[in-house]
Formats: sequence, C-alpha cells, structure tokens
Amino acid sequence: MTRTRIWFAAALVGIGGTFLATAHSQPLRKATPRLEPVAETKLLMEGMADPNTKALGKLLANKPKDAEGWAFARGQALLLAETGNLLLMRPPKARAGEDAWLTHAADLRENATTLARAAGAKDYLQARTALAGVANACNRCHQSFRVAVRVDPFAE
Repeated sequence: MTRTRIWFAAALVGIGGTFLATAHSQPLRKATPRLEPVAETKLLMEGMADPNTKALGKLLANKPKDAEGWAFARGQALLLAETGNLLLMRPPKARAGEDAWLTHAADLRENATTLARAAGAKDYLQARTALAGVANACNRCHQSFRVAVRVDPFAE
C-alpha cells in the first residue's frame, strides 16, 4: 500500500470516528409519553368496575376458605383501584363537574386500595367494610352525575 492510500484510509477512519463520537455525544430527545384515554368511560364501568365489584360481592358473601380466594379478591380490588386511576384521566368536558369527578375517582381508588390491603391481610370484616366503601364511592359519583345506576355488590 502506498503512503497516500494509508493516509487516506487513516483520514477516513478519523472522520468516521469523529462523526460517530459527535452523534453519540448529543442525547436523542425522546418524546415523553402522555397519558391518553383510549376506552370510553362506559366501557370501563361495564368491563372493569361493575364485574369486579359484583364478583367481589359474591366472593366476600362468605369468608374465602383459602389463600387462592384471598389472592383473587386482592387482584379484583386492585383492578378497581386502577379503574379509579383510569377515571382520573377522563374528567367531564364541562369544567363545572371536574372537581367532583376527580374527587370521586380518587375516592374509588382509595377505597379499592383499602379493600386490596384487607384482602391481602385476609381480614374478612375489613374487606367487607371496604367493599361497601367502594360501592358508596361509586354511588356518590353516580348521584353527582345523575347516572341511574345503583351499585350494591351484595345484592343477588
């Protein structure tokens, strides 16, 4: 290889290395993901809140007999708590109801979290009390927004 070729190859390697170093030294800007509601609120109610509340009512009609029953109750309670989080992302379009919506959604989350803790501790009386708290949170919200649905997890 001639000296010219060697210098040319060295120059190319140097330029390429400089380009790569420059490209890596500047951090790429990532778009920050935004929380965006996807499902309709009615779907959250019919697909998550209502079935989990009713199932918990049936499960807690009597004290669960084994760890599997308690674990299942805890999981359903956590799904209700997460439903509260999802509802927090969907305040009504009318600003007038936003504060009430956020309060009721947070109340659902708090009561469902209390229920999950009670189920995790296998505390039957506390779990039933917390499930009643979940139903009350739902019913207060429904009253505020004139939704003609009454939640009673212990009704047959």
